[in-house]
Amino acid sequence: MSEEFIDRKEHDEFCRRLDSENERQNRRIELLEEHIREIGTIAASVEKLAVNMESMLKEQERQGIRLKTLESRDGERWRQVVGYTITAVISLVLGYMFTQILT
Repeated sequence: MSEEFIDRKEHDEFCRRLDSENERQNRRIELLEEHIREIGTIAASVEKLAVNMESMLKEQERQGIRLKTLESRDGERWRQVVGYTITAVISLVLGYMFTQILT
């Protein structure tokens, strides 16, 4: 069985290539870690946005209920005013008719 030895020049070239590959992989790992941090930041922002949107939805629902209440209140008052006006007109007409009949 014979063992093959490499000379110093080949060994140095092999070490340089390993170092180069390690640097390349380390850079890729750094980039991946940076992207993971960015994704974490985005996820936190999306979660915060979702919470804000949920609270905005609840507020809009409350405002919708208040708006319906206010709109119906004005409608009810308008119907009361119209009802009172019609009652007054009918009363005037009936009063005029009775005074004409009695005189």
